[in-house]
Formats: sequence, structure tokens, C-alpha cells
Amino acid sequence: MMDRFHFSTCECFDNCPKRFELRYKKDIDTLPSDDPANPLILGTAIHRGMEKDMETAIREYVNSYPVITDEHINEIIKLEHWIPRMKELLPDGFHEVNFKNDVYEGTADLLVPCTKYDGELEHGQFDLYDFKYSNNIEHYMESRQLHVYKYFLEMIKGIKIRRMYFVFVPKVQIKQKKDESLWEFRNRIKMELDSKEIQIRQVIYDYSKVVDFYSTCMKIGLTNQCNENRSYLCNWCEYKEYCEKGETYMFNLPKPTRRHAGETARRKLWIYGGPFSGKTTFADKAPGPLNLNTDGNINFVTMQYVPIKDTYEGRQKILAWQTFKDVIDELERTAGQNGFKTIVVDLLEDTYEACRIFMYNKLGISHESDAGFGKGWDIIKTEYLSTMRRLMNLDYENIILLSHEDDSKDITKKSGDKITSIKPNLPPKVANKIAGMVDIVARVIVEDDGTRTLNFKANEVIFGGGRLKNISATTIPLDWDELVKVYDEANSNFFEESAEDVQNDELEGAEEEKEETDTIEPIEVKKPVEKKIEEPEVHEEKPARRTRRTRKVR
Repeated sequence: MMDRFHFSTCECFDNCPKRFELRYKKDIDTLPSDDPANPLILGTAIHRGMEKDMETAIREYVNSYPVITDEHINEIIKLEHWIPRMKELLPDGFHEVNFKNDVYEGTADLLVPCTKYDGELEHGQFDLYDFKYSNNIEHYMESRQLHVYKYFLEMIKGIKIRRMYFVFVPKVQIKQKKDESLWEFRNRIKMELDSKEIQIRQVIYDYSKVVDFYSTCMKIGLTNQCNENRSYLCNWCEYKEYCEKGETYMFNLPKPTRRHAGETARRKLWIYGGPFSGKTTFADKAPGPLNLNTDGNINFVTMQYVPIKDTYEGRQKILAWQTFKDVIDELERTAGQNGFKTIVVDLLEDTYEACRIFMYNKLGISHESDAGFGKGWDIIKTEYLSTMRRLMNLDYENIILLSHEDDSKDITKKSGDKITSIKPNLPPKVANKIAGMVDIVARVIVEDDGTRTLNFKANEVIFGGGRLKNISATTIPLDWDELVKVYDEANSNFFEESAEDVQNDELEGAEEEKEETDTIEPIEVKKPVEKKIEEPEVHEEKPARRTRRTRKVR
């Protein structure tokens, strides 16, 4: 639940009260977008490029996705075109300036001190710039945003906003033709970029727009029931499938918050690698494991297992996907009572194929395309992701997904060179959604000397990454205890003082300094280091492990 009003929250309420309720009142997060042209991710990259540099912008854009495709490279080409031009066009100033009081919070993209360019002006005057990566110029020119920013900046910071500007960075949204090579298409993108110009439009202050903003704030405070407002904006809403179909698989786990000392950490992992790389053996070392096994390779591990395969009850064939769903039902019903602490799905891609066959049988089709344009794919994806969401929400200490890796696809760099993309053996759109359900996606690598390591670091060709923040290691030995140390390091950060609290103190100091210097200083956020809290050791009765089968020497 929000503690202050923001311009974006009020705009969200005006556009659709239901979306406002889901996002801000119920705090329902959704799986990260896998769209290379996602407006929020691209807009953030442009802001980061202006605040820091091109390399930082591209790195953060790349890190926003589990794996990079040719479509992502196309968007990077556009960023590399526009960010230097923005830097050349705009004056120097203070980037990403936060301002807040007990009622309102906002961030100014760029504040330019007027006296830097006109010494005769009175000190404390600034020009305000806001960046928009959009072609919808007229919509933003009518927006309340800059009027509200000026009002609260002057109130909170005690400065004078002389002029306000929107900086419109044009979007190039052409599509590749069927008979066009990727090299030809990218040349056409560059030609289209060269034909566009950044526009800087001045906005004249209108206090009535501030009054209108306050009116929206009052409506938010007085509204108890938030109804849907169907419009063309629904096509870009993250809750569209929930509102229209009741689907919830896209809902993400709650954001990590402070936990009590001694509370058990829950781990959700997706590990992939080549055959015989040690994935199943690694999972076997987890506490109290149960293997939902699809390939029968369980001879040399000791964990208990449930085979996920087609079976018969009399003459009735029970498909593997139905078995998988039945096991999830049972695990859900007996959580905390059956003695298992770790659920392993081995292999994940086999469960997806089982889902496809199950839905083929249910729909009476032999391929997704038989159900009509896009319908078959959508039905199967929804069935699979909904079930996987149930699995990931099970109340067990560890959920581990295992996959083989796929290195059969290439992506083409800007230079035209082809490089191999390494990712789990699962369709990309499904893989990206699964990645949003786990803490870490890691790849097992077997070195030339036989050493096995677990690698978290992703790049433009390696699918990976995760939501664990401020961890120092990107590569660890393939050992369960080493993985636990990574989680312990991440969990210890939850006990640190929040960056927001530190920034509040820094802002107060910056305000005092501003009274003497009439400048806005950049804020450096420092986090204090706290001692790690040792958790008490708890002994519990564990499910019996199977006896490891030894290889016979022939």
C-alpha cells in the first residue's frame, strides 16, 4: 500500500481504478515482461544513460531479461543512437532528483540551474526537463505531470522552476519484412532513426492542473470500490488476462520483506546444464528431497521419487500431465506433514511436453495450430503456467526445477557475427515466465578438468540471473552448502537499514547545505553492515532415502 501520492499512481487511478487497486492497494506484482520493446524497461534505460553513461544503460537493459535475442539487439541499436544525441542536445544539470514530503513523492529527470547559463538571474532558479520515449506528443503536452512537479518541487525544495520542458525521443517501430534479411532490416532501422529528430517542447504552467491532481487524490481517499475501466489501454495492462479470463499465473511472489530471526529461508531455483553435468546429484544433497521424475534417471541418487509418466488404471490411460497435477494436489494437501522439505522437478521440459499432449487429447487436436489462430498456443501456455504457479507456491523449503540446456539457436550481433545462445530447453515465452517465478536461474558448467560449477551470471547469450540482490559470487562450486551460503548472504541484506531511510537522512543534510549554496547535491546512498544472526539448529525426522544403486563392473 502506498504511503505517499505519486503522479503515476494518480494517473493509474484515473485510467483504471481496478488496475490501481491491484497494483497499489493489494500490492499484486506480476511476472517481469519478456517484451524487448517494453516501454518501462526502455524508458529506464534512457534515464540511466542520461544519468550515468551508455554502458550502464545497455548493461541494465540486458540484465532486465533472462536471455537476449535478435529483437533485443534491435532495441539496443536504437538506444545507442538516441542517448548520445540527448547528451549533446540537453544542458548539464542534476539528474534523477528525488523530492518528497509527507504527502507527495516524485523524481525530476533533469534540473538545470539557470544561473549556470545566465549569471544575471537570481539564484535558486531551475529549468525542469522530463524525458519521454514516445511518439504520442499531444497526449503528454496535455498531461498534468510537469505542472504537479513544479508545484511540489517549489514547495518541498524551496526552489523556483523557471521553465518546464518535455524531451520527446521518437520511437522507431518498423517490422522486419518476410523477404528481408536481418542485416537489411537493421540498416533500415538506422535509416529510419536518422530521419527522426528529438523534440523539446516547452510547457506553460497551469495551476488548475494541480487542482485537478488534488481532486484525484481526494477520490482515491474516498473510494472503497475500484471498478474496471475497459479501454484501449487494456492491451498494455499487466493484469489483462486476470481481468478478462481470471488467470493468475502471471501474479508474482510477494516482494521480499524483513523476516524474523530464525525463520526458514525458502529457495526457488531453476538449474540447467548439459546431460550428466550433475544437476540431479546436486539436488540430491538438498534436505528431505522428493523427485518428480520424468526421465527415469534416478539409479544413482538416494532421494525418494514419483515417476511422472503415462500409466493405466484398468483400461483407462492416465496421461503424465494428469499424474503431475495429482502429485501437486497431494503435496499441497500434506505440506508440513509428509516430512519432505525439497521438491525437485526433473526434467522441466518433459512436463511441458506432457502438458501439450494432455491438452491435445482434451481439445481433440494434433498440434497447437489446429485450434485456430494463436488459440491453441494460448490455451496450452495458460494451462502449463497456471499449474507451475501452483507448484512454485507450495509450502516447502526448496523448489528446484531441472532442465537440459539448448545451444541450437544463434543470435546476430550488430556487427553481423553470429553467436550461440545458451538457454534451458523450453520455449522462450514459457521460459521467460518460469524465470520470473524463481529466485535464481543458474547454469551448471563442467570444466575441462571435470570441476563442476554453478553460474548465476547472465549475459547476452547465456540465460540466467535472478532476484537475489547484493551477492558477491556469480560462480560457486556445484555444492548445496555453497548455494545456501549465497542465500544467507542475500538474506542478511534484509536486516540492513533500507536505502530509503538512509536517503531521507541524506536529503535533510542536502537541504541544509542547499540553503547555503543554492545548489542540489547528488545523494550518495550508503548501507550499514549488520552482524549476521545465527539461526538455531533444528533436528527433524526425515523421510528415508533410497539406497544408492552401485554400478556393476563388466
